[in-house]
Amino acid sequence: MTVANAVLQGVFLGAFYAVLACGLSIMFGVMRIINLAHGDVAVLGAYIVYVIVERTGVPAFVAFAVALPVMVLLGYVLQLTVLERSLKSGILTPLLATFGLSIVIQNLLQLVFSPDVRSLGGSAGSVTTASWQVTSGLSVSALGLLVLVVAVLLFAALQLFLSKTRAGWIMRATAEDADAAELAGIDSRSVYARATAIAVGIAALGGLFLGIRSVFDPVSGPTQLIFAFEAVVIGGMGSLWGTLLGGIALGVAQTVGAQIHPQFAVMAGHLLFLAVLIVRFGGGRLVLRTA
Repeated sequence: MTVANAVLQGVFLGAFYAVLACGLSIMFGVMRIINLAHGDVAVLGAYIVYVIVERTGVPAFVAFAVALPVMVLLGYVLQLTVLERSLKSGILTPLLATFGLSIVIQNLLQLVFSPDVRSLGGSAGSVTTASWQVTSGLSVSALGLLVLVVAVLLFAALQLFLSKTRAGWIMRATAEDADAAELAGIDSRSVYARATAIAVGIAALGGLFLGIRSVFDPVSGPTQLIFAFEAVVIGGMGSLWGTLLGGIALGVAQTVGAQIHPQFAVMAGHLLFLAVLIVRFGGGRLVLRTA
């Protein structure tokens, strides 16, 4: 693999990380919490798509359209039943609550589906194998290009939502100062529930791409959480477009690192994450930004 091809594949990989990290970034920006169950929620979405595919035989993308409303509703209910109470109890309680949720999801998935690995690649059609050879050392995969296009469209849609709609303005106002928003008549409880619903729905999209790109099992969530968290931190906490750029930077670091040594791939991404932490040590509070 040439360096140029490694960079290109890193961009595709980073787009996947950005989709995974998008919901995490939203919850960072709006509610100031780290959702430790985010990776497991994405894996749960992959399993729901898998069940629909197995029961009906429809393609994975059609199954995702059916699973998406279920995941959005789950996110809404999750905020009202679990996260809302924990938000009122300080910074540490939401971490403990989402950590507990992570353990519960993993154990339920193991109980229902067993520890065996699953994949959605066979139900996604030719997009999983199609590619175009640009030059002798540069190839473009259909799946990688699809993920990149979806990632850009997703972040563009979120920016339009936050900057051009009343619901988006309300969400940004609540993220800036929830108490002041309450004084202005905004129901922060409802805003938080909508933000969580959006975050969980996007996490399910990340789970779909995870299932198509590779295999997954009930304990795949923590690994995906690490990559998503690193993408958010590298891009800037609460910054949507920064999350996209952070995911791409992480993906490129991993693929270029693999050029040095195959075992250095993941480590290169971790080193980039550590370097960004050192540079930004003592940064300010989290604010949801659209640029």
